[in-house]
Amino acid sequence: MTRRTAAGRARGSLRGGLAGRPPGLSAGCPPGLPAGRPPGLPVDTSRRRFLVRGLAHTTLGAAALAGLMSCAQEDAGGAALDEPLPRSVPPGTELTVASPSGSIRLELELAGLLDDLPFTVPEWPNLAAGPDVINAFRANSLDLALNAGIPPIQAHYQGYDARIVAVAYHRRPLYVFATRPGSDVESVDDFRGRRLAFSQGQAQGVVLLRALQEAGVEHDEVELVDLTSNQFLTALQAGQVDVAPLANQQVPRYLDEYGADGARTIETDVVDLLAVLWAPTSVIAQDDKAAAIAAFIPRWAQADVWAYEHPDRWIEEYYVGTQNLSPEDGARIVELTSKPEFPPSWDEAIAWEQESLDLLAAGGFVDGFDAEVLFDRRFESLAADAVGDRYTAVDQPYEE
Repeated sequence: MTRRTAAGRARGSLRGGLAGRPPGLSAGCPPGLPAGRPPGLPVDTSRRRFLVRGLAHTTLGAAALAGLMSCAQEDAGGAALDEPLPRSVPPGTELTVASPSGSIRLELELAGLLDDLPFTVPEWPNLAAGPDVINAFRANSLDLALNAGIPPIQAHYQGYDARIVAVAYHRRPLYVFATRPGSDVESVDDFRGRRLAFSQGQAQGVVLLRALQEAGVEHDEVELVDLTSNQFLTALQAGQVDVAPLANQQVPRYLDEYGADGARTIETDVVDLLAVLWAPTSVIAQDDKAAAIAAFIPRWAQADVWAYEHPDRWIEEYYVGTQNLSPEDGARIVELTSKPEFPPSWDEAIAWEQESLDLLAAGGFVDGFDAEVLFDRRFESLAADAVGDRYTAVDQPYEE
């Protein structure tokens, strides 16, 4: 596979000659079944898979019906996205918000902002993986989620219509490559010929692709094992893969358990820049829910700042209290955490999203498109306006 420069990809020069959309999947509705592997299926060790590969393992049923219903709602409400952003939250409004491992709800509670929400949150589902979030969106059981920038690309490629409504930056790496016990892999150069855990619809997948690109390792020199991120740790432990990108908070416990058996970590400077709040267009098209999202975004940003400014309390309440980590491990994770940054302009975010999209397209995982369609810029300034200048300044501008 020919390597291309970041600037070349950012110019959108990879539209021709790419692997096409999988047979039977159109750019519009109905997009079919949710992506991802049902639990318990054998590990697939093929080198490259398309985002909708899970279709081969799934039967038509309630999930497909939910997808069809979502499409009908999108068609009915799309025009509302061109209207001015509603800001008045009517009484009785409800918004279901994903809270990975309870973190978002806990941040709001500790910051004293939970009771300040001008709407009801009937559920805070513990959803973090992009495929799981998309499935919940399709089933109309989730209104708003926090993810990296890759799941919105996956959803768009599948024909599911959703929009990014808030952006934050992570200037430091969120993931570390971990090896299986007994592995002799010591650098990214050693990834050649190895089995690498890969989720093309999640941030970890693109982090891996960026690391391979920086090291000059081509896709056909490695074996990409198609998994979702919540399967990475188990696959490492079982020796089904040689390397997997683990979140910073997963690493201490993994090394405590398997470090003596030869497991190690390989650190890189590859970052996953974007954290985004996003929602189905069918949700945003409803005035009451759009206003609720607009009210939620400033409080989300302020709560994130609170956690950063109160690290000892956050370690005690979250990492020790809910994640069962030691105070020392919690402190190490917090030390690796980026200062919250909420950009007043999304231009940099869109450029980064475009590069990520083009990187996936160059590998034949998706078709190329204009990343700006993923962003609802009516919400653009809300997070930045809610925090001080210290949390809106660009410390290290991204350059293509």
